Amino acid sequence: MTLAAATNENLANLSNTLIYSAMAVYTLAFFAYIAEWTFGGRSKIARTAAALTSEKAAKAPAVTVKKGGSTAVLERPKVVVRAAAGARDVPDGPGAHGGDAQGDLYGRIAVSLTVLAFLIQLGGVIARAASVERAPWGNMYEFNITFSTVAVGVYLTLLALKKNVRWLGLFLITTVLLDLGIAVTVLYTASDQLVPALHSYWLYIHVSTAILCGAVFYVGAVSTILYLFKDSYENKLQSGGRPGQFATSFLERLPASSTLDKFSYRVNAAVFPLWTFTIIAGAIWAGDAWGRYWGWDPKETWAFITWVAYACYLHARATAGWKGRKAAYLALIAFGCWLFNYYGVNIFVSGKHSYAGV
Repeated sequence: MTLAAATNENLANLSNTLIYSAMAVYTLAFFAYIAEWTFGGRSKIARTAAALTSEKAAKAPAVTVKKGGSTAVLERPKVVVRAAAGARDVPDGPGAHGGDAQGDLYGRIAVSLTVLAFLIQLGGVIARAASVERAPWGNMYEFNITFSTVAVGVYLTLLALKKNVRWLGLFLITTVLLDLGIAVTVLYTASDQLVPALHSYWLYIHVSTAILCGAVFYVGAVSTILYLFKDSYENKLQSGGRPGQFATSFLERLPASSTLDKFSYRVNAAVFPLWTFTIIAGAIWAGDAWGRYWGWDPKETWAFITWVAYACYLHARATAGWKGRKAAYLALIAFGCWLFNYYGVNIFVSGKHSYAGV
């Protein structure tokens, strides 16, 4: 039987149709998220400014009042500061909807469209797998469509767990559309069989965990970037500066910098053990396929570099002098290592993990 005969072209074409359909629905979701941010009310903004003003007043000297030859000292109310976390105690923003019912409606529509697009894309991934009766991540195109599916799945899972992360929606869908656009244009590879070295149950274990880890690392990276912006915004307010109207309207809706920092740390810490398992599983598979567990292949090397970078980040979070922005920069460097391992190694570097170009 030839390789062409082993491919179900009908299912392969169905997969392509579903992926394009998912992109169309994601585009509608993108505009709904834009509407949530644009038309949501702004009545509840300036929470951060008010909190920091109160905090600044709390740090001011006590007021002394002289009356009838005696002196009364009026203590100002104190604001609790999270000194242990190195962050201010300010309230979270109302969310992308701005605390407005109309904005919330657009947000709910956006989430509903995201769920629909996710189901369509998942169908496309399953159809791709069924067309060749194997795991749907044998090349960069398949890895891309599966990765973006899992990333959206992580986001929807957090929402289902009642986590207030709808502020992630716009950033997530934007990058998912970019990811799928690159997949169907630059990285597209026709449905085909795998080389013998990839015919192993470790393909399901090793690559699936790598995809899941990458999706969670992505969520952590987005929240880390937003943390840096929100922290700068809070610093400017605390020093008496006046941020622009656009920055105020946008950043006031996000969670406080301490909340974003804590969220990014938790998701990265939660998935780090799984990334460790991913590397170990890859070494075991390499032993079965190539007769050696580790050979410093470029993919192996960058997977290890990524592990070291995230280990440094987690260690930095446990070190008093490296919390906050310094640790955040380490987290972004670590995610950059993961991205290079994802794209750069496959496209620009040759090694044992290179099978069909991209």
